[in-house]
Amino acid sequence: MVDSVLKRLSVRALAELPASVATPAYALDEVRIGIVHIGAGAFHRAHQAVYLDDLLARFPDWAICGVSLHSSEARDVLRPQDGLYALSLLGRESRLRVIGSVREWLCARDEGAAVLARLADPRVKLVTLTITEKGYCLAGPDLDMNHPDIVHDLASPQTPRSAIGYLVEGLRLRREQGSTPYTVLSCDNLADNGHRLRRAVLQYAQRLDASLAGWIEFHVAFPCSMVDSITPATDDALRERVQHELGVSDAWPIQRETYTQWVVEDRFCNDRPPLELAGVTLSRDIAGYDRAKLRLLNGAHSSLAYLGSLMEIDSVGEATAEPALAAFVERLMREHIAPVIALPEGLDARSYIDAILERFRNPAIRHRLSQIAWDGSQKLPVRLLSTIGEALAQERTIAPLCIPLAAWMHFVRRQAHRGIALVDPLNDTLTALGLACSGDPETDVPAFLALDAVFAPLSDDERFRSWLLRAYGALGDARPATVARVLKAV
Repeated sequence: MVDSVLKRLSVRALAELPASVATPAYALDEVRIGIVHIGAGAFHRAHQAVYLDDLLARFPDWAICGVSLHSSEARDVLRPQDGLYALSLLGRESRLRVIGSVREWLCARDEGAAVLARLADPRVKLVTLTITEKGYCLAGPDLDMNHPDIVHDLASPQTPRSAIGYLVEGLRLRREQGSTPYTVLSCDNLADNGHRLRRAVLQYAQRLDASLAGWIEFHVAFPCSMVDSITPATDDALRERVQHELGVSDAWPIQRETYTQWVVEDRFCNDRPPLELAGVTLSRDIAGYDRAKLRLLNGAHSSLAYLGSLMEIDSVGEATAEPALAAFVERLMREHIAPVIALPEGLDARSYIDAILERFRNPAIRHRLSQIAWDGSQKLPVRLLSTIGEALAQERTIAPLCIPLAAWMHFVRRQAHRGIALVDPLNDTLTALGLACSGDPETDVPAFLALDAVFAPLSDDERFRSWLLRAYGALGDARPATVARVLKAV
């Protein structure tokens, strides 16, 4: 455990830190808050806050006010540290740096007035969010008007509880005082996140005041974005390691892989920080970047998960050390996925795949294949089947793309016969199907293809059925040696 008697990380302690630890390259008391971030958890602290930390020395107007809607933990832990915290960058040679870009920490639950005052401040030009899908209070594509927080906020809009309520009340205050509205930027890992957030905000505002809703619709920008970086949870091992390296105590350090990506739609209604100078990609094609991530990164992940599991491999790192599997997945990305999908302008497929492979090989990140294998019935349609559909339309071969799908089927069959439940919304259906499977492709594959929730609209495509039958049959007993032999031959 961390020694609680040790001096705490703070502004005064910065001068005493080892030279190997990077510290803010700006005077902390000379920067000004220009961003409010709602949902200031570990991912934000490891991701967006770091990009801004890289800018503040030259552009001091873009410090962050971090807001937690319900939990006071971040505020209570980080205020005594002058808002500072350590970030451990995990790679072949891990590095440590102290982040200072979040200059104010608020908990909306008991500091709602202070949060609204920040949102009303004309110097705040950008509001960002990482609140997870749950925080948007959605029911399908629409705002859930029966959600308890939305019901409360509609009845008491000046004392909101939800992120939607805070955004709209802040915008109402800006309109009332004649200030330019802030841009609202979702940084959650949701497809079409800006459009979904805009729809929810407008539906809520319309219930309160049609003229306010019209003002928001006309004046406020809701850019889409895409974010990517693995951020393992903070544990005592990290705290002890950081304390040893810093020589002072940090009650809540964080860690992430060295790779990070942030793509933002270049559409703002107010001033913005020069994000591109910190490595952010500004684009009008966020959907294209989402598609590249889903098909190349996530498609490769799922392929590793099911093939690696059949080979009795535990983690991504171990999977990339298996020559036949590593070579197959690289060929899959370079020769059978990247040429098929429409990549966004400016994304170099070769470099992007190189970066993915380097991430897979990162020895400091242990990503278990069993976890990646969760929810296969929901993930495979977008990660692999969509690429297969496009490959068929382009009259390209789909034989290699069918191998990981067949591996999933064998994985389902194996887990069912071993009595191991799947982490999947279709667990009951898949387990019953897996128990009924014998390993014969002529009976097993049609049974899987009858799952319209997974395979439609490709279920009846004879080319797809034919190649899937071959792939399933080739994997045979689905034992490690058999899988390796198939991968070498594809």
